[in-house]
Amino acid sequence: MPLASKPDPDLEPAEARRLCRQRAMDLLARREHSRLELERKLLDRGFEVALLAHTLDRLAAEGLLEESRFVASFIHARARKGHGPARIRGELAQRGIDDAQARAGLAAADCDWQALCAEARIKRFGAAPPEDFKARARQAKFLQYRGFDADQVRAVLDAE
Repeated sequence: MPLASKPDPDLEPAEARRLCRQRAMDLLARREHSRLELERKLLDRGFEVALLAHTLDRLAAEGLLEESRFVASFIHARARKGHGPARIRGELAQRGIDDAQARAGLAAADCDWQALCAEARIKRFGAAPPEDFKARARQAKFLQYRGFDADQVRAVLDAE
């Protein structure tokens, strides 16, 4: 049965639970998910809220659905793409991760945010420093959009 198909509404409860778990495991096999992400995807696939809660609780109890593992994986992936801590924290919030857990994950991440900020600037604008105020402002705006804070941006632009 394809992943996107809806479950048959006439399924026996045990079969519906099995199918819901199977779909959840299929999604988790591809990448880590937050509980909210997994819930949304399974709701979109037609599973009932009560069934989802039971399935997700069991997956969490078995250690297959773990928010801290998702947070670490997400931070690592976004940092590799050149995103800064502010943007990552906002994206985690959209995925149902509270701010305290996001901050803890960012603190635990082994990231040199200033170096990542410098890499993002060089990748986008080249190694040459900004020539004038307009170019500097444009680069600063880009880096802040990517999620780097003003201190990180200033340090990178002043270093050149």
